[in-house]
Amino acid sequence: MTYDPGNIFAKILRGELPAHRVYEDEKAFAFLDIMPRSTGHTLVIPKAPARNILDIEPDDLAHVIGVAKKIAVAQMAAFGADGITVQQFNETAGGQVVFHLHVHVIPRFEGVELLPPQSKMETPEVLAANAAKLKAALEG
Repeated sequence: MTYDPGNIFAKILRGELPAHRVYEDEKAFAFLDIMPRSTGHTLVIPKAPARNILDIEPDDLAHVIGVAKKIAVAQMAAFGADGITVQQFNETAGGQVVFHLHVHVIPRFEGVELLPPQSKMETPEVLAANAAKLKAALEG
């Protein structure tokens, strides 16, 4: 399989599609999932073109995981989360839907089940408010 530069996350990286950005550096980018499974559900992606874990350079993967940790720590503070779920899927059989490597960082709350994947589009107002909380915690 080859990387498709027309995938939705590549378009977000290039600024062709909007996103609720929460973090960016020279190698990684993080933004809120528009169909969150939980409040503050964030996606962390490499800036380097990588279809998934099978073709990403090890240093780029390590950097993405480091950013995922920063996001997780900030989510705990910003949303009062009780825990964090981190997920990463590879190829269709592995559950991957968008073919640009991405790590889901999902705040968890005791007694609250995750919404099913791709089940509910969040409003732009809620996403903007959650992005502002997360950015504040990251700057924090």
